Amino acid sequence: MLIRGEPNLPRSVDDLLPARLLAQLDRLDVASRNVFAGRMLGERRSKRRGRSVEFDDYRDYTPGDDPRFIDWNALARLDRLVVKLFLEEQDLAVHVLVDASPSMRDAPPGAPPGETPSKVVFAQRLAFALAYIGLTKQNRVSLSVLTRAGAVRTLGEMRGRRNIPRAGKFILDAVCEEETGAFTEEKTLSGPDINDGLREFARQRRGSGVSVVLSDLLSPRGVEDGLRALAAGSGSGSGPGGGGKSFDCFAVQILSPSELEPEREAAGGGVLQGDLRLVDVETGAGVETSVNAALIKRYRENLDRYLSDVTRFCAARNIAHVPLRTDASLEDAILRTLRGRGLLR
Repeated sequence: MLIRGEPNLPRSVDDLLPARLLAQLDRLDVASRNVFAGRMLGERRSKRRGRSVEFDDYRDYTPGDDPRFIDWNALARLDRLVVKLFLEEQDLAVHVLVDASPSMRDAPPGAPPGETPSKVVFAQRLAFALAYIGLTKQNRVSLSVLTRAGAVRTLGEMRGRRNIPRAGKFILDAVCEEETGAFTEEKTLSGPDINDGLREFARQRRGSGVSVVLSDLLSPRGVEDGLRALAAGSGSGSGPGGGGKSFDCFAVQILSPSELEPEREAAGGGVLQGDLRLVDVETGAGVETSVNAALIKRYRENLDRYLSDVTRFCAARNIAHVPLRTDASLEDAILRTLRGRGLLR
């Protein structure tokens, strides 16, 4: 029987990201493919006209306009009174979901501590990086975690650098089972299925902005229903805060080296070879099998087909599908991959 232990979860905010990487994150911002109107003054331009220092256009003066915005220099040129219009800087809503269901809690066999993290630890670190970037750039950040039990726990919108420790503590506590009693706003789902988690995450979103899912996207029932809800923003209502077109959606799929290349573990004398009883960590279903080269080849073919299907399904719904490996460095994952795919700038 193949048994994997529990991952060594980070216990403090300082364990999530090294200081040298945090310094690099200060230069980044969350990107959006669309220009959204925010709720508060932030650090990005919106289509809404306001009173920032960035000039946008003129319009004719009408009685009641603030005389401070009359362009007197244009009077002689245009022979009429006009007022200046400016692009107002707005904040962006950033919603991040961490999948901490059992399939994410793999513990790589034989890996030195801190070298190849489990999928859930990798997701925790990426979530904290996104929260850090969003909060330092005065965006509205909310965090959600799909727990082992299938509940979605959410920390509502925060804004400003002072909330960075709060965001980190939530990411730690919501994943750590020992701390689950501290949360009261919880919805129990029918099992730890990512589809249920994505539907709940989509229902809880407010405003317009960027939605990021950090998950292995592995489910016995597939992930189409959940991704469809993510794209559509089901339950988010109508108007400025509703509809899937109000969000840029990113599905960051996190997989381990042993999932992507099981033949390397078998060839290296690992446990993935010979007669085994494999048990699904989420459903409890077991199967006895003999792991050999032919079976691994068939597995790789099925995996490649599945990943291609996910990519096509996401592309058809304007979701950016971003595959990541847990043996990638955090610097590469954040500064190259996420930045290269348009999530960060």
